[in-house]
Amino acid sequence: MDATTAPHLIPPEMPQYGEDHHIFEMMQNMLEQLLIHQPADPISFMISHLRRNNDNVPKVVILGPPASGKTTIAMWLCKHLNSNLITKENLLEREFSPLAEEAKRHYQIYKRIPNSILIGLVQERLNEDDCLRRGWILDGIPERREQALMIQTVGLAPKHVIVLNAPDTVLIERNVGKRIDPVTGEIYHTTFDWPPEPEIQNRLIEPEGISELETAKKLLEYQRSIIRILPSYSQILKNISADQPCVDVFYQALTYVQTGHRCNAPFTPKVLLCGPLGSGKSLQAALLAQRYGLVDICCGQLLKEAVAAKSSFGELIQPFFEKRMTVPDSIITKALAERLSQQDCIQKGWVLHGFPRDLDQARMLTSMGYSPNRVFFLNVPLDSILERMTLRRTDPVTGERFHLMYKPPPTIEVQVRLLQNPKDAEEYIRLRTDLFYRNCGDLEQYYDRAITINGDQDPYTVFEYIESGIINPLPKK
Repeated sequence: MDATTAPHLIPPEMPQYGEDHHIFEMMQNMLEQLLIHQPADPISFMISHLRRNNDNVPKVVILGPPASGKTTIAMWLCKHLNSNLITKENLLEREFSPLAEEAKRHYQIYKRIPNSILIGLVQERLNEDDCLRRGWILDGIPERREQALMIQTVGLAPKHVIVLNAPDTVLIERNVGKRIDPVTGEIYHTTFDWPPEPEIQNRLIEPEGISELETAKKLLEYQRSIIRILPSYSQILKNISADQPCVDVFYQALTYVQTGHRCNAPFTPKVLLCGPLGSGKSLQAALLAQRYGLVDICCGQLLKEAVAAKSSFGELIQPFFEKRMTVPDSIITKALAERLSQQDCIQKGWVLHGFPRDLDQARMLTSMGYSPNRVFFLNVPLDSILERMTLRRTDPVTGERFHLMYKPPPTIEVQVRLLQNPKDAEEYIRLRTDLFYRNCGDLEQYYDRAITINGDQDPYTVFEYIESGIINPLPKK
């Protein structure tokens, strides 16, 4: 169909369903797997792939130089995420695997395993049922760029790659101080973890290959390899300093693994801006509408437009305006539902402000099927709100607006005739601000994935924070 002559009418439920159930990501992943494996029966292959439902399991690669602690971090992550740890050592220890036997033979003769055999072992292990169900963490693999490319070729793409870094002097000091207890196999360190028992101290031995010269050679080889590996993972890479307590390194790694990447799925922003009177919601909504083409919906303005247009809703709202009474929630929600159901809101997205103001209104908005997918709370202290609002004035002759501090009138004659809107009076603002913050806690709890922003700063700085929250994945709490 030619969309220019017959535009598609998209039901509002369609984009919401696609976002909630990650339809785009699922289709993208299936297409990738089809292109990689090129099965003879693609329908059966896709059904089998969907039954695995393994798109959300951890798939992590941890790289780092000798003595960076990558094996410890990998083990802790596996325990915390209930995943499988994959190392070169446990791949070689596999029983009844012809590839493992061939790898051992090559290692005994040449002290090196061919890339094809090592990646074959990795593919064999990662395609087993427990790895498909619980995910995997590769420790120290790939070692070279050729291995990284081969891993990608066979369709074993990690979701997160963590690289541990530390100065060579720190790594050498860590490595040369290692000692092993031949009885228990425990590893100690002459500086950081020396056993207090004399009998253990006396039987500790120095492992092979940890001298300063040998460590320096391994570090040099690692640095030559890693700079060629990293470009393969530039979009999913996280560098973490290993020159800090191991627990801190672990929590940084865990936070990264549990954070989703930005998705390329078509995204229709449905933004809600919450904040007290004078927090800058209207300005931020206008900036978002200008930048992303969203429909700017101010609840108060929507009601005024309905009255001016003398629509059916306008006739219901008119008496409340004349008596300066609060418009009932039932009328407000009907007017909002009518506006949000229009095609420009469905296709372009929207930014809503001025509603909801309490928990009941938020629940009514959700019950109508208009849940925002990005919620921002603009936090501004009362003193700043009073400074912004109470100093506003209007020229009754020209209609121009001034601010006694930020935009003073040009002459004394103009200043004398300026008038203040009754809604800018200090008593009214204090009442409205107190009412907002009394309901704010319930709203923040209801929208538990909302982002709180300091609104008491330059408006374009606030906009940058809001923009970052829109284009990046939602935070996990």
